[in-house]
Amino acid sequence: MTTTARRKNTTETALVAPGRTRTPAPAQAAGRPAGGAESVDPAELPVRPGEDPWTSGEVHELHAELIGELERLQQEIDAAEAAITGLMRDSNDGAGDDQVDAGTKNISRESELALANNARDSLAQTEHALARLEGVGFGVCESCGQPIGKARLQAFPRATLCVQCKAKQERR
Repeated sequence: MTTTARRKNTTETALVAPGRTRTPAPAQAAGRPAGGAESVDPAELPVRPGEDPWTSGEVHELHAELIGELERLQQEIDAAEAAITGLMRDSNDGAGDDQVDAGTKNISRESELALANNARDSLAQTEHALARLEGVGFGVCESCGQPIGKARLQAFPRATLCVQCKAKQERR
C-alpha cells in the first residue's frame, strides 16, 4: 500500500494516484491498538551504554506521541488534498486572468502539492516507526545494527539511524 492510498475513511473522495484505491492503514482498520504499546516489553528495547533502560511509561508516552503524530499528519494531508482539489478546480477558471494571476495560481498549487507530499513522507516515517515499536527493530539502527539511543528516540521517535550513521549519510 502506498502513502497516497492511506486514509482514515474509505468513503471519502479526494485525490488518489491513478490506478490506486483508498484503504485504511492496518492499525486504523482494526481501530488501534493492534499490538499497541501494551505489547512492547520495555526491557527488550535497546539502549546505548550508559543510558537508563526504557520504562513502561516512556514506551506508552512514545507510542501515544506517534499515534498523535499519525492523526495530525492524516488531518494535514486531508486538508492539503481539499485545498489542492479547490486549486485544480479554480485553475480552469482562468478566463480573464493575466499572467500574474495565472502564475500565482500555479505557485499556490505547487506549494500545496509540496506540503501534501512532505506530510505523506512524514506519515510513512511515522507509520514505519510505529510498526517497529509494536513489532521488532525499534531502537536499532537500520544501517549498522547498533542501538540508536534512547535520548535520540525520545527527541525524534521516527529515527531509523544512529547519530554516526546519520552523519555519514548527510556527508554523502
